[in-house]
Amino acid sequence: MIKETRVENGMLKGLPGADPRVYVYKGVPYAAPPVGELRWHAPMPAKDWEGVKEAYKFAPISMQATPGAQNNIYSREWNVDLGIEMDEDCLCLNVWTPAKTPDEKLPVFVWFFGGGLQEGNTQEMEFNGERIARRGIVVVTVNYRVNCFGFLCHPEITAENPDAPANFGYLDQKAGIEWVGRNIHAFGGDPNNITIGGQSAGGGSVLAHLTSPVMAGKFHKAIVMSGSFYGGYPGGIGGPGKAAPTLAESEKKGEAFFEFMGVKTLAEARALDKFYVRDKYAEFIGGVFDTTQMDTKGIAGTRMAAVIDDKFLFGTACAQAVKNKRHMVPLIIGNTAVEFPTVPRFEDRAAFEAWARNEYKDRADEFLSLVKGGSYEETVKKATFSSIELGARSIAENTEKIEGAPNVYYYVTNQEMPGWDDPGAFHSSDLWFFFETLSVCWRPFTGKHYDLARKMCNYWADFMKTGDPNGNDIDGTPMPVWKPYKECHAPMYFETEPEMKTEEYESELMKFLVDYRINEE
Repeated sequence: MIKETRVENGMLKGLPGADPRVYVYKGVPYAAPPVGELRWHAPMPAKDWEGVKEAYKFAPISMQATPGAQNNIYSREWNVDLGIEMDEDCLCLNVWTPAKTPDEKLPVFVWFFGGGLQEGNTQEMEFNGERIARRGIVVVTVNYRVNCFGFLCHPEITAENPDAPANFGYLDQKAGIEWVGRNIHAFGGDPNNITIGGQSAGGGSVLAHLTSPVMAGKFHKAIVMSGSFYGGYPGGIGGPGKAAPTLAESEKKGEAFFEFMGVKTLAEARALDKFYVRDKYAEFIGGVFDTTQMDTKGIAGTRMAAVIDDKFLFGTACAQAVKNKRHMVPLIIGNTAVEFPTVPRFEDRAAFEAWARNEYKDRADEFLSLVKGGSYEETVKKATFSSIELGARSIAENTEKIEGAPNVYYYVTNQEMPGWDDPGAFHSSDLWFFFETLSVCWRPFTGKHYDLARKMCNYWADFMKTGDPNGNDIDGTPMPVWKPYKECHAPMYFETEPEMKTEEYESELMKFLVDYRINEE
């Protein structure tokens, strides 16, 4: 086992995991603390340390609302420690390695948590990388700045550093990936076989890296879980939003926030207490950070998140990926079966039809015929779809236009989630399965759930190794074949057993929406 190792800033000492064949290094700095003059600045290099650093505990989480303090399913699911340590000094990562020596060149998985770019952390119970590591993968989870600490813009910030004026949370992730590229050999990992992955806003982050020109060659495969929000109805999740805000728009929001905090200059804002900034931001956005509570402006509202700065992000990431403006690497992408339905929210049928004619123009009649119901309520039901599925399928569908493009593998999870709340396969529920961490969940999982989780984790690990998720179960039995999207236009469906669905799984409405999105100007 690699019990001690040297990275670019000094020596590290890890601890054995629950399985002593896997060693864990927690709280490893990959960038300098973003405090003082480095608040609202691109990440800077970490400083060297003397002696051997004991990487035994997680670093503080990034500044955000206290995890678990909100009354929702996510609080009771995994945010159980209301006293979790929080600080601006948070740019650290964690490594799980099964390697015995540094020269093994094992595949590497770099993970980004979700939370709407407003919250989330690497300490959440479901993100324990040990079960993936047992399959011969070096797993890295990266802490990054969120909300106003990671995505605030302001004219003074732009003037100070015009080459990196925004998207500091994404730039933190970029720095984490680059640190892995320079240092992962010390943990037995192969810097030439890196898979990046994330879920929800973490999946959206992966799309951002997939579509950012500055990330070319820094990773080799990607996994996007429930992060492909792509179009919807006014007032709902995903839409009609097709564009992230520009830098100029975001600078105006930053100026308004400075005024709201009672400061006029960047220097004054950087001198403010971190918890004061956090709490004023919560007031500024009209409530808590809880991203399960959407407002009339959609998932973003007044929150600070991704910005089209033409330095890192050159367009809304999902839309860019749909247009094939992305790095052509092997890709797994998908969604859960019941997450965030995109529902029309109009006063009546006339208002809905007027919107549809403006949105779909010469194809409006085609759309309206697909969703026509005897009553407006029936029409609403027929017109409801998953914007995440739309994004995933649109990316997979349009990739086929690129000759020789690597395979895209599409999935849907609909696993049973036992418990008193009977929530179904809610957004994020699949994390327990793909990380195979069911044993620390409060839900009364039984053998069938553990069997499904083992197989789901197998597919992920095989993809990380080769770019192809197909392989054998632990007993050597071949698992059901997961076909690339271009061969079947259907998902691998994870419910009780992995099963490839047929093309009929795709609704006529979804076929229309995908075709419209990939062909619109």
